Amino acid sequence: MTIPDPSTLTSQQTRLLARQNAITNTAGYSPGTLQANLLILPQKHSQDFHNLCLRNPVSCPLLGISTTPGNPTQITPSPCIQTPDFDLRTDCPLYRVYKHGKCIATKKPDLLDVWPSPSPNNTPEAQEQVEETDYTAFLIGCSFSFESALCAASLTPRHHTTATIVAMYRTSIPLLPSGIFTGAHCIVSMRPYREEDIDRVREITRPYLATHGEPVDWGWDAVQRLGIRDIQDPDFGDVQRFEVGEVPVFWACGVTPQMAIEAAGEKIDGLVFAHEPGHMLVTDWSVEDLERLKGGLGVFD
Repeated sequence: MTIPDPSTLTSQQTRLLARQNAITNTAGYSPGTLQANLLILPQKHSQDFHNLCLRNPVSCPLLGISTTPGNPTQITPSPCIQTPDFDLRTDCPLYRVYKHGKCIATKKPDLLDVWPSPSPNNTPEAQEQVEETDYTAFLIGCSFSFESALCAASLTPRHHTTATIVAMYRTSIPLLPSGIFTGAHCIVSMRPYREEDIDRVREITRPYLATHGEPVDWGWDAVQRLGIRDIQDPDFGDVQRFEVGEVPVFWACGVTPQMAIEAAGEKIDGLVFAHEPGHMLVTDWSVEDLERLKGGLGVFD
């Protein structure tokens, strides 16, 4: 399949390409729209997770929540996903599956086998899965959303020019706990920039509070401050090349909820689903919605 220029695609076109498994890394797709990380967990744990997001808005800024537990086709607020042809289980390029805090499957093209729809044609095992678990989905802002603004300012992130996935690292920064979600730490994404460009990078990304906002730290000293093990060995994504005069610049990252799932471990009853890092859900939120999103999702009720 020939893929059109990613910068010309609407959000729905990108979602349909993801559904067809025609794309992977979504960096640079549908500029001007907001991209989302995905976390889907049993409804019984949804309130604890919702509170976790509210207590950690830099790492876990909410863009949407599934309307009805168990329904993969509806998200609230309605501006988040506006097309009726939508399915959480297929419209990210790749997925992960967790059980008792451990990742048991990666790079899944869809979730249809682990989150089946009610159907008389289901196997007994699939039907039992439908009946036993109502899942609630959370869409969490992604820093890919502000990259088109950086590109427009001639501050193109390195992973765009090298066609790689942004580097992501575990840190020693703790998440504020909520219910069963305790003991987790934040993830950060990293983009190299020259020191003289950092103020401009901060200025451009600062308005994107719904997708992590400005950097949380920068410079070589930040590697130690954040507790990063090895800048040349990302925990997720790809190693990024540094050019002369460049330093690492770090943003909060929406892979953080997956660390909360790992930390909760056996306390989670049932499967948990997430996107594969770097493979986002493109929403219908636009850059123009950022100001309203500052008030939280409740302003859209």
